[in-house]
Amino acid sequence: MNEKRKSCILGICSVICLLALDQLTKYFASAYLKDGNSIILIKNVFQLHYLENRGAAFGLMQGMKIWFVIATILMLGILLMIYWRSPMEKRYGWARIVLILFAAGAIGNLIDRLWLDYVVDFFYFELINFPIFNVADIYVTCGVILFMLLAFFYYKEEELEKLITFWKKHQIEHTR
Repeated sequence: MNEKRKSCILGICSVICLLALDQLTKYFASAYLKDGNSIILIKNVFQLHYLENRGAAFGLMQGMKIWFVIATILMLGILLMIYWRSPMEKRYGWARIVLILFAAGAIGNLIDRLWLDYVVDFFYFELINFPIFNVADIYVTCGVILFMLLAFFYYKEEELEKLITFWKKHQIEHTR
């Protein structure tokens, strides 16, 4: 089995494991918190509080399910293309981890939107009144932070361009 196939199988297995954790935590949140039974973990700081989110972060774009589904599917297509075309060099392993985190987060919330018509959120930092979020959101946030660290401190500009070479080809074809 070649390196590309091994990497794809590992990526798929990683996404499935992350999805399982996300969906399991949402199941427990629905089962134990849905009736308004918040669980205070650190008084006035952090609690588990059930919320059915029909929008995006900070409650934006409420009720725009179709838009979220289409945008997520397009984003997953782009992530898959970048993952497939990413160099198999060990140095790009971190970039593939970022893509796995993004995909798992996107699919986790997509599953909720398709099956429930809303996303189950349950982590709440009361101290700073931060929007309620879930495990899939944590994946995306960690992916963004890791990507920024890699972009600023690990990869050179040319190495980042290798990850998105199909964009350059596409742009050149459209400018002719």
